[in-house]
Amino acid sequence: MSDTAVTEILATPGEKRGSVLGGAVIVAGTAIGAGMFSLPVATSGLWFGYSIALMLVVWYCMYSASLYLLEANMRLPLGASFDSIAEATIGPVGRIINGASVAFLCYILTYAYISGGSSIISYSLAPVVGVSLTPPVASFIFAVVLSAIVVTGTWAVDRVSTALVGGMVITFLWSISGLVGNVSTANLVPGLSFTEVFPYSFGALGFLTVSFGMQTAVPSLTRYLGKESGKVRLALLIGSLLALGFYILWQLSFFGNLPRSAFVGIISAGGNIGNMIEALASSGLSVNISSVLQWFANMAVASSFLGVSLCLFDYVADLFGFDSSFVGRLKTAAITFIPPTLLGVFAPNGFITAIGFAGLVLVVFCILAPVMMAWVGRRRGDGGYQVSGGTLRMGLIFLFGIAAMVLAGLDLLGLLPKFG
Repeated sequence: MSDTAVTEILATPGEKRGSVLGGAVIVAGTAIGAGMFSLPVATSGLWFGYSIALMLVVWYCMYSASLYLLEANMRLPLGASFDSIAEATIGPVGRIINGASVAFLCYILTYAYISGGSSIISYSLAPVVGVSLTPPVASFIFAVVLSAIVVTGTWAVDRVSTALVGGMVITFLWSISGLVGNVSTANLVPGLSFTEVFPYSFGALGFLTVSFGMQTAVPSLTRYLGKESGKVRLALLIGSLLALGFYILWQLSFFGNLPRSAFVGIISAGGNIGNMIEALASSGLSVNISSVLQWFANMAVASSFLGVSLCLFDYVADLFGFDSSFVGRLKTAAITFIPPTLLGVFAPNGFITAIGFAGLVLVVFCILAPVMMAWVGRRRGDGGYQVSGGTLRMGLIFLFGIAAMVLAGLDLLGLLPKFG
């Protein structure tokens, strides 16, 4: 999810317009989150080459969906939010469905990050201080500590997130350089046939879709770049390609250091973040690189939790009309954090399942809604910027969204082939 400090900056009226490069960083930062830890597990059946091929298809469709939201956004006054675009195009019912989808996504991602955070905390603390926390206890500690930062206020989230993002950049580059340098060709290219891996592509689609959920940044990006469609399109293209490159390196690092058979054990253990790092550590990875990767994982999950939960906190406060007094913030915090925390305590290993639910819901407002918004504008005869490709491209992207939603639902019901 997007960095909260960036969101604060974008919301400031009358500011100097930003640059395409700055916009691209916002897009990449919005797309990339702790959900990337689900990618190696979700695509382990496909393995490296086939997972990258499917990732390219998903990237194109998600980039196109962001352009359709831009098309709808350009027909409204500068500063229009996602909610206002929905109301002006798909009506009050569509607006409610869109808003409910966003709220549900924030809740399920908050739970996912509590689950992921508890996993990496449990794994990291054991060898350092000799403390072995149970997953429920680790979930509770993770949720309480980071929730307190959100309740303190946006300024606290801003400062903590800025420090975390800086640390993430350093630890990611450090750990990836070590992992890529240790890649085994035998692991990376095990000689799998298309018929062996194709059945696993259906279950992986929803997880890949979540990884390119950059559409929520479009209204802020349009405001940031002064409603210049050419610049916004370029920022979306560069930013989405940055995310794509990031994910290719991520897949290369895991699949080049672990044999495909290792993921059977990772999946049977729950497929959580700690399970993946433990498998890498036991594969002969340098102790230093393993430690740096743990730091990166901790900061990535914490940063994603803060960004998503702050969005949810503000949404709840606005929905129920709670003020910013101490009592008001406590009420908001109770509704925001108690449900996902309880879920994290009683179902601490639900990281992969939660990301699967996120993929199901994200399709609604990141693919289907943008296409419908652009289509309504065209039918009304609204002028302005239009995405190239005509109705054929629009139809294909809408069908992709339907397919992604249906497949994500079937995967959650256990009706699709699962590796391991």
